[in-house]
Amino acid sequence: MSIDRKKEIADQAEVIINGYAVIKNDIGMLVVNLNADNASAVFDRNDEMLETSMDDIDLAIAHDYLIKSKKYMES
Repeated sequence: MSIDRKKEIADQAEVIINGYAVIKNDIGMLVVNLNADNASAVFDRNDEMLETSMDDIDLAIAHDYLIKSKKYMES
């Protein structure tokens, strides 16, 4: 992932935790690992994973960060 793309994602993010950007979207949340190429996951409003390009370990980390980051997000 290019530096410009990482900056674009970071600017859209509600929260960034340890290189994982959490972005609100129409479906729910998008979590992007800024330290890995093409590593992202889409979660619905109930925090259920809908689609991912992450491996199981990265997905578990992303889900955990999503849950923890909700208290810092604006309504």
